[in-house]
Amino acid sequence: MTPARPLPLGDRPQLGLRERKKIKTRTAIRTATYALIKEQGYDATTIEQIAERAEVSPSTVFRYFPTKEDIVLTDEYDPLMLQELRARPAGESWMDSVRHVMHKAIDAMMAESPEVIRVRAHLAVQVPAIRSRMVESMSETGRLLRAALAERSGLAPDSLEVRVYAMSLVGGLMEANMSWAENGFEDDLHDMVDRALDVLEHGLPTEKP
Repeated sequence: MTPARPLPLGDRPQLGLRERKKIKTRTAIRTATYALIKEQGYDATTIEQIAERAEVSPSTVFRYFPTKEDIVLTDEYDPLMLQELRARPAGESWMDSVRHVMHKAIDAMMAESPEVIRVRAHLAVQVPAIRSRMVESMSETGRLLRAALAERSGLAPDSLEVRVYAMSLVGGLMEANMSWAENGFEDDLHDMVDRALDVLEHGLPTEKP
């Protein structure tokens, strides 16, 4: 979800006019998409309708988002979270760094639009195409994490150990988000993320949490 104001995640560089226009267009497309989904459902919403509502051409929509699923899933948080991870103290444990950044990201997203966050998670559970695209997009997020992990650990970013750890982390966070939606958003997302990270850090608990 692209916010209407700067994210409280690190310091963002001053953007030029061209980049600001791109962000404005992406925001308009996402806003139109979520409004249409709320009105008529995901399957009934077409690219043509999204383009008309956002006041752009269908080709512009595809230029920014290759598929309708990408409109729902793509955001600017991954690069910002990587930036925040790299800014954490060198002596801090990796898991403490991840916890800090994830909590900060959740706070930022919830402050911007909690309804959109919930709709997005709900769609990932209910729409197979979105869930499938989410799994595909995990690879890109994993690559970003591998770079940060390599810098912190001294291991090669394409080493098996770094690849396994990065994708385990991405998959765990995705499952926390899916479980949150499947249970009607009754649990606190911060707590669910912490529980997912606990499993990665300590292994499966011996007793039911």
